[in-house]
Amino acid sequence: MEGVKVKERQTLLDPKRNRCEQRGVINIANLSDEIEQYLKEHLRRSQIIELQRVMLAAQFACAPSQINYVLTTRFTPERGYLVESRRGGGGFIRIIRLNVEDSNWLYDLAHRQIGDAVSQSEALGVIFRLREQEVIDDREAALMQAVVQRETIRVDLPLRDQLRASLLKSMILAILRF
Repeated sequence: MEGVKVKERQTLLDPKRNRCEQRGVINIANLSDEIEQYLKEHLRRSQIIELQRVMLAAQFACAPSQINYVLTTRFTPERGYLVESRRGGGGFIRIIRLNVEDSNWLYDLAHRQIGDAVSQSEALGVIFRLREQEVIDDREAALMQAVVQRETIRVDLPLRDQLRASLLKSMILAILRF
């Protein structure tokens, strides 16, 4: 697999585009979105990207912890990514986009990866991945999201997470039938 190495300091933020930073106000949600989009753009071109956390933080004029936040919340296995990290002077972050090549991964997802219980955020991550990989469309994603919401499943934990897992597995198996 070929990877894109992002190790040189590059100016990514266009002063016209990043108006919040010019005023001295950093909108964390927008910054997280920008970092996520930047990384996903590189992942569209390559299965694997390797970068240095400090250099990426410098590019976005943020703390390395902001990079960690984006990686841990938006690049999860449920969303179709594997993140490897090595700390230290020569440390790096490697992000691998997991491809969907056949229906076996859906079966594996339904039977092994989801397990007997799943949290709302994990279920939404799975649905996000299905949508991003174009296994489902926007309408199907919206329906699936509505089903796994805690407001929909009005039972106490841990039964709620068990019921959510069962519902999510059933929806994935229904997708497999088509």
